[in-house]
Amino acid sequence: MTTPSPDRPETTVDPKLLEILVCPVTKGHLEFDAARQELISRSAKLAYPIRDGIPIMLPEEARAIE
Repeated sequence: MTTPSPDRPETTVDPKLLEILVCPVTKGHLEFDAARQELISRSAKLAYPIRDGIPIMLPEEARAIE
């Protein structure tokens, strides 16, 4: 998923994975926040953490956002 390569740093999410992942609450689109290492669901107003390169897609683990 976060395989380092010369053209893609380790702190990115594989674009193919981002295409298939959806918010478990709304089933909507997710955005990757590289600075915070989170997947953002604007519709659910939640940010799902990425720990050790693994997205934690549990609503109870998500951070509420404005």
